[in-house]
Amino acid sequence: MNNDKKKAKDSLNKTIKKMVPAVLTAMIATALGFISLYASPVPMIQDFGKMLTIGLVVSFILGIFLLIPILFTRDYFFSEDKGRQPKQRQKRSPSKSDNVLDWITEKTITFRWVIIIIVAATAAFGIWVDLDADAETDMETFMPQDTQELNDIHKLRDVLGTTDQISIVYGSDDIFSDQVNTWVDDLTESLETKFPDVVVKTNSLTSVVKQMNDGELPDGEEFKDEVANIPEDQLKLFLNESETKGVITVGIEHLEANDLELFIDDLGVYLKNNDLDMVETTITGKSVLDVEMIQGLTTGRYQMTLLGMGLVFLSLLVIYRHPVKAFIPLLPIILIVGWSGLVMYFLDMSYTPLTATLGALIIGIGTEFTVLIMERYYEEREKGYQSREAIKMANKNIGKAVFVSAITTIGGFSALLASDFVILNNFGQMTLINISFALFTTLIVMPPILIILDRFVKIKQTT
Repeated sequence: MNNDKKKAKDSLNKTIKKMVPAVLTAMIATALGFISLYASPVPMIQDFGKMLTIGLVVSFILGIFLLIPILFTRDYFFSEDKGRQPKQRQKRSPSKSDNVLDWITEKTITFRWVIIIIVAATAAFGIWVDLDADAETDMETFMPQDTQELNDIHKLRDVLGTTDQISIVYGSDDIFSDQVNTWVDDLTESLETKFPDVVVKTNSLTSVVKQMNDGELPDGEEFKDEVANIPEDQLKLFLNESETKGVITVGIEHLEANDLELFIDDLGVYLKNNDLDMVETTITGKSVLDVEMIQGLTTGRYQMTLLGMGLVFLSLLVIYRHPVKAFIPLLPIILIVGWSGLVMYFLDMSYTPLTATLGALIIGIGTEFTVLIMERYYEEREKGYQSREAIKMANKNIGKAVFVSAITTIGGFSALLASDFVILNNFGQMTLINISFALFTTLIVMPPILIILDRFVKIKQTT
């Protein structure tokens, strides 16, 4: 009994001294990877990053203050060896999983330069093709394509000619002046002629007044009298309460993201060429927001990934105070980012608000694995083992834990594959692929990296 209690205390001390610091380091690096999502201009991505960070911190706290005490209590008070005489410790024979990990590690070390060249080349190609990747923000493509609601939208579009709209907001100190009214009327009528393939119909305050006045545009006080006769519910669609801003509504064809961006740019140029000094214009509406989201997804995701890597590197540099050790865990992450882009390229996937977060997720999940392997490797090196033996022991002892962690994470995200929503299904699919890449780089790519860069890290042997 005393022997069991002693072993429980020794296990607790080793866990606190050896494992907790490594897990804390991995947690900090992972959290900083998730925090990079805050740099996104898309609010939903920022909120996603907050929830990931909070969940990670809560998991770490529960692991330290709940899981470890439960395990200690089990071994200390409820040991199966209670009441039995301690037996002489026998050397444990390697399990099948140990033999497999040993074989894998030996092969990766032997062919380390071949592995490094292949993975670097494929990742570089993936990053190159990913630079021109498309972003999809059309909500209709995210929905199950056989839903009645989506069919209703298509039928409504066939009847009305359009369900998409852009608004041109104009403001002036004298919004009812004849000069402003003429400018609004000319612009309202000219847009369909200027953009016949895109603009379906236009409407404005002047077009409503003309309908009430037999197609003629009144001037002066007569125009104001006609405006006063417009029902309030209809008037507020084209004029604000203070009568300083008006709206020209432009119904447009349902366009793909790139075509929509080109049209908005062309419309902006057209307004600039036909501007009126006393009028200020702004192009707005849901379609404009879609274009802004596209830019946020295409440019913002690079910023998030680079920011995440920078934060992780700086945090590891502070912890290890060695640039090589701080950079080693990030090398596999760079590879995964490239492979992720390559997979999306071959699967013909466009980025969505969810898949745009993949870079930060890769940094978060992948860094945890690589940090744990590296920590164990240098722990063995400090004990006096040579690099080959050290990486074998690291893979043997941490490899199984990383494998189980990856499998359980894959199992959790696999639930997304059952979703009928394309946006969730694609996100789940790419997350599973990237976690598999993280496992692959940890067990296959990390050993060659650690062996090759070992000469640049000075080891202080503790024994």
